[in-house]
Amino acid sequence: MEITINIYYTGENGSARKFVQEMIESGLVDKVRAEEGNEKYEYYFPVEDEKTVLLIDRWKSEEALDRHHKTEMMEEIARLRTKYHLSMKVEQYARIKK
Repeated sequence: MEITINIYYTGENGSARKFVQEMIESGLVDKVRAEEGNEKYEYYFPVEDEKTVLLIDRWKSEEALDRHHKTEMMEEIARLRTKYHLSMKVEQYARIKK
């Protein structure tokens, strides 16, 4: 069952966008995209909310997502969230049928 996760990162003084920039420059984004089971890992910037960045993260299965959550990358991503003082709102959706 395909799983899509929307993660809203919010911070002050452009910190959410700085977080995304560091995620890209550090190579973490490319590493996540290269993981088996990852189908989408893309950031979006809401027009009317300069403090927030939306990550759309899609996985082929819950098992693939669980494997991702156990990687060392997750520790690095958590460290960057702390560095940039970001809050998170997470929404998860599962596709039942194609």
